[in-house]
Amino acid sequence: MKFWLSLLPLSVFSSTAFAYTQQDLVHLSTSDYWHTLGHYQPGLTGSFQSLVDSPAFFLSPQGKDDPLAELKATVEGFDSEAKQPDSSPNDQRLSCRYPARFHWLKQKLHTDWPTPVCPEQELWKQALNPKGLTLVFPTAFMNSPSSMFGHTLLRVDAKDQNRHRELVAFAINFAATPASNDNAFLYAAKGLFGNYPGTFSVMPYYRKVREYNDLESRDIWEYALNLDEEEVQQVLRHLWEMNGVEFDYYFIDENCSYQLLALLEAGREGLDLTSGFDFQAIPSDTVKVLREKGLLDAPKYRASFGTRLMHYAEQLDDQQLLSARAAMSGQYPTEGSLSERAAILEMAYEWLNFEFYDQALAREEIAPQLQKLLIARSRLDTPSPFSDPVRPVMSPDEGHNSSRFGLGYRYSNHNADQALLEWRVAYHDLLDNAGGYIPGAQISFFDLQLGVDQDGDVDLNQLYLIDAMSLAPDYRVFDSLSWNIRAGYDQQPGTVDLTGRYFMQGGYGKSWGDANRMHFYALMSSELNYFDAQGENLSLGLGMESGLVWQASEAHKLAVSAQGLYQWDAMRWRTESTASWHWALSQQLGLRTEVTYQQWQSDELSSTLRLFVYL
Repeated sequence: MKFWLSLLPLSVFSSTAFAYTQQDLVHLSTSDYWHTLGHYQPGLTGSFQSLVDSPAFFLSPQGKDDPLAELKATVEGFDSEAKQPDSSPNDQRLSCRYPARFHWLKQKLHTDWPTPVCPEQELWKQALNPKGLTLVFPTAFMNSPSSMFGHTLLRVDAKDQNRHRELVAFAINFAATPASNDNAFLYAAKGLFGNYPGTFSVMPYYRKVREYNDLESRDIWEYALNLDEEEVQQVLRHLWEMNGVEFDYYFIDENCSYQLLALLEAGREGLDLTSGFDFQAIPSDTVKVLREKGLLDAPKYRASFGTRLMHYAEQLDDQQLLSARAAMSGQYPTEGSLSERAAILEMAYEWLNFEFYDQALAREEIAPQLQKLLIARSRLDTPSPFSDPVRPVMSPDEGHNSSRFGLGYRYSNHNADQALLEWRVAYHDLLDNAGGYIPGAQISFFDLQLGVDQDGDVDLNQLYLIDAMSLAPDYRVFDSLSWNIRAGYDQQPGTVDLTGRYFMQGGYGKSWGDANRMHFYALMSSELNYFDAQGENLSLGLGMESGLVWQASEAHKLAVSAQGLYQWDAMRWRTESTASWHWALSQQLGLRTEVTYQQWQSDELSSTLRLFVYL
């Protein structure tokens, strides 16, 4: 290959005329598209700074903070190459290193810079064979801090691609690069504060499907993007410029979804996708922006391994499931109809394959068993008796918006009544409208409630930095653990008045039922509290938390919950129970009422009525 590449001409250049003025450069340096190519963000005083953290990306020493200096250095470099076409090898030329800049500036400045020959880039494009792009949205994965809100990536659709060849296409991914020895807590903490570098990568799409669909059992939604071939080419030119470039990665804002939007902006001048994500970029919200801009086709649904297995199990009775379990150990069915035996063998294969991925079983032991199941099934000349999993009614981009604003009123039997003002940055709790979200999962991030009494005094009632729950019910073919974690500030009934509490709480347990209808959970729980009340500042609590959530209808959801934790230092129980009703007035509007009883140093009974708007 190197021999044949060496036969390519070093350049195909002609004479060059430079007709632009310095005023042209100043004008272009202020354009939104130049800021897109340099990933520049405006500051409060009119200054700019690029989100790129790799110094080698910039041609000017001031390039990170000065779009004009970077543009001048870029144009001077292209000019110099045009005057001396043989000054450097093909792929080391600036016009090969920065193809998106070169393509755009040549059009805007009306120069006759000769088109360079870039063998490595051409080979890369030939391998991609691009015609279109598809946005891929794997739903949330509650057991990974970086994927609790979901994830997005791009698939490069080839010119000769069809539905059966999608898996051999290439995927564009942006992800953090954590240290190999970081535990889950450090991973979450560093991701919140941007301590990991984030980079773009290109890989076979089947690897991402295997990771999300199979290993993590995450459903995948695929949205074809309405970009023409030239726009796709410009996106890929800019992606080439991002090779080896690092960004500080933040889980909440400058994450995979934000950076993919920034990459797509390069495809079409005037396309603004990122300006509304100054504080957070939740993947589902970024998908909605693309839909609002008219860039998305109707999505295709790719059910996860776990979804398929559950759907198959619903079509079998208990005895057939027992037979499938026996077939996983080599005891194949000999009785029953042809269709029934086929169903048992297919179920056994899917079930064993799921456990192979889910439990990381030994390949040398499981692979022969899977092969034997396939051979036994192939001997039964009958079509599959199973139907395909049903596509959910709503896709992730059709769910409620992630930020939430609330107004309400609270009545209290011992303390002053209050008007309530609430704000939640992100993103979903158990009582919110479930359409488009994972049933039985909750992630509330930065959930603030202020109370104002009749005298105008303002209290901080609560500030939950994180309130996450994963309540995946046990099922006939699954044995799932449920968990929750909370951290922040709230108020508890003290001896005279409500007293502030800083706390961290977490629990593990089980859930039962159907998360789409009614399910019950019970968790063993522990908490560490710091109370404002003198004499009982630090307290360790151990106990239990349980609850019931009922989706009574499409618009109405009810829940009851209770927890009791014995405070070892104070030698008393702290208990709390709540009954809630949420009425989804529309997809972006909800009415919620709650009655809460709390007991600590005294007791407190309160009721609230709140109107929520999802923004």
